[in-house]
Amino acid sequence: MHEHQLNNWQHTHDFARINRKGELRTKWVLVLTFTAMLVEIVAGIRFHSMALLADGWHMATHVLAFMIAIFAFRYSRIHEKDQTFAFSPAKVSVLGGFASSIALAVVALMMMAESGERLIAPQSIQFDEAILVAVAGLVINLLSALLLSDHDHHHHGGHDHHDHEHAHHHHHHHDHNLRAAYLHVMADALTSILAIVALLAGKYYGWNWLDAVMGFIGAAVILVWAWGLIKETSPVLLDQGIDGHYQQAILDTLEEDGECRVSDIHIWRVSPSHHAAIIVLVTQFPKSPNYYKALLESFVHLDHVTIEVNGCVGEGCN
Repeated sequence: MHEHQLNNWQHTHDFARINRKGELRTKWVLVLTFTAMLVEIVAGIRFHSMALLADGWHMATHVLAFMIAIFAFRYSRIHEKDQTFAFSPAKVSVLGGFASSIALAVVALMMMAESGERLIAPQSIQFDEAILVAVAGLVINLLSALLLSDHDHHHHGGHDHHDHEHAHHHHHHHDHNLRAAYLHVMADALTSILAIVALLAGKYYGWNWLDAVMGFIGAAVILVWAWGLIKETSPVLLDQGIDGHYQQAILDTLEEDGECRVSDIHIWRVSPSHHAAIIVLVTQFPKSPNYYKALLESFVHLDHVTIEVNGCVGEGCN
């Protein structure tokens, strides 16, 4: 039995982002949004405002989305050291963001359907009361947005990001879970603004039809936001590889001597901002895996690298 200490060759697999501040703020936003949801749904029904009612139902899906976000925060925190996960529960927040993006898309479709009904069969609107409620909803939206507005400034880890070619990519270490919550709040704010505009136009110009049209406009914008969040989160969940130019730079570095060849390479995301790599090398003059890992130290996107070195002998190596 050798006496080497294994911890000299071991390293952490913890790539989860624990954001207690974001979790607490999301809870506060949940309370605010739930309150505004009840007020706007009741007011929309009573005052016959489609824009106000759409905003209220929209908030209902946000309440669900915030509950998903809080669950993801809590799950990541509780299972941070759970060894049953290959690379920690780092993708739970991404899954939460993806689920929230689906909720955003669903509510946008609901808004379109309801707006279509109101456009065909318009109802009389009690403008003064509806405007008051819509303004109150907007204030709550803006307060919620303020609580979540620093969602892009929570970075995990202490890498010195000096790789200028890919600095833009590496700087955007989104907490997709919190980003999704932020988008839900911004969608609420948008629908509140559109509702106010529609109600004012209806009150002063008699454009009652604008109430339903604003529902269509808000739904279209929200669908765009939902699609953007889906495109951000799905590549992480599906283990999409790294940028092709970046991977080629890794190959060029390992094969720079003209003799060593890369026979297999897999690079995938283990979290929104961390990548793992398995690389298989074939060479006539094998060196230790640590030698090849040292060649890749400048590639700051690679956080967990496994290298297999195969010696090549015979005519096939020429």
